[in-house]
Amino acid sequence: MSVTTLDPNPHSTITPLLGLSLAELTTWVQEQGQPAYRGKQLYQWIYQQGAKSLADITVFSKQWRESVKETPIGRSTIHHRAVSSDGAIKYLLQLQDGQIVEAVGIPTSKRLTVCVSSQVGCAMACTFCATGKGGFTRHLYPHEIIDQVLTVQEDFQERVSHVVFMGMGEPLANLSNVVTAVKCINKDIGISQRSITVSTVGIPGKIHELAEHELQVTLAVSLHAPTQRLRTKLVPTAEHYPIDDLLDECRDYVRITGRRLSVEYILLAGVNDDPAQAAELATKLRGFQTHVNLIPYNPIEDADFDRPTPRDIKDFVDVLERQHIAVSVRYSKGLGASAACGQLRANRV
Repeated sequence: MSVTTLDPNPHSTITPLLGLSLAELTTWVQEQGQPAYRGKQLYQWIYQQGAKSLADITVFSKQWRESVKETPIGRSTIHHRAVSSDGAIKYLLQLQDGQIVEAVGIPTSKRLTVCVSSQVGCAMACTFCATGKGGFTRHLYPHEIIDQVLTVQEDFQERVSHVVFMGMGEPLANLSNVVTAVKCINKDIGISQRSITVSTVGIPGKIHELAEHELQVTLAVSLHAPTQRLRTKLVPTAEHYPIDDLLDECRDYVRITGRRLSVEYILLAGVNDDPAQAAELATKLRGFQTHVNLIPYNPIEDADFDRPTPRDIKDFVDVLERQHIAVSVRYSKGLGASAACGQLRANRV
């Protein structure tokens, strides 16, 4: 399993079992002196029955469970759970080293989506985002990402259908671990890659690197502005990645993968919601397969922005549609629990 060099468990050198494939778990049980069929049992208990520790797996002998009790499965604990009036639930999950990470379960009548984090904190420092204001602590390991999906699925007692990497952190800054987690979520939890979205503000070369993995995930690029000057004000790290270079890399991603690009654009009143800016955005996106998700700003403390009026939102949409740009307005769930887009880490317990 490919991970970064940080220790996944500061109190142990043992790699957690969550994130390992059926073949890898079978090899592991055999190394512990168990027959190969125990690997499938272990796999089912981890991915289907939600075992939190090897002690939970009662099909194994008590003596053997005692002998391997130091091996962690890699599950977190729910530190806090906040329920929004629209049914979305924000989870603060405590990791093995005591760090807190956030995940959100977003239900509708037809699906259950999990918004997962890829880092503890974020180094991108977007001016309208609560997570960025908290700074960066560390990358998450594959098992810590996968755990978020299982936690939400177990708490809702409903099968997760979609996963979006739009929680805390910049997924492409932790690309190796994110790709490993995506493959496990797909193969071992059973969620289609086409129902997984990986979001990024853009890091030079990383979109192309993601394309080389030949996944069928949706790439969502957080653009938020039609010009380099304005984008740099909103996303300080964009100073090192000109918007035209970013979009050229996105075009390559669409060409290599055959997947449509999703463009995320948070509408900020009086900042980036003018019809003229919509026309500029349409010009930038013309010529390759994209879909624009407009997200009216969700308020956070210490950020001097406002949500645009319904009229301004409609005018922006009208301009894009006249230019034949596919567009939709996404009103975020979870506002009541500070779990909406841009609000994660705004309120902590």
